[in-house]
Amino acid sequence: MNLDKNEDKRRFHRILYDADANLSGSQGSYHCKTLDLSLKGCLLSFDRPWSEELGQLHTLTLQLSDSISISMELSVSHVIGNEVGFKCEHIDVDSITELRRLLELNIGDSALLERDLLSLSEVNTH
Repeated sequence: MNLDKNEDKRRFHRILYDADANLSGSQGSYHCKTLDLSLKGCLLSFDRPWSEELGQLHTLTLQLSDSISISMELSVSHVIGNEVGFKCEHIDVDSITELRRLLELNIGDSALLERDLLSLSEVNTH
């Protein structure tokens, strides 16, 4: 039904990724769980329904190991109860390198990831 249409509209491959993370913004810091990740955003789950104002930037920190983390600036794209979809507004070179590696290992097809990276560069030039 609608799920198929939504999947077709996505330009970036997502991976299911269940991990603890931290989201910080102007109103505080929140423990959350990642549900999925892509080059252009993520879906997070919180203990309580989302009550922050829309339009604010937030920083997600995802600790992959003691020495490796991914950090990205996000804006809210949609809210359904405790689950919030975020769009990546900015990510530094080190974080996108680690995110790319994580996605590549989980997607299992580097050609698909290369296509996503090409799409990402096209989105940023328009």
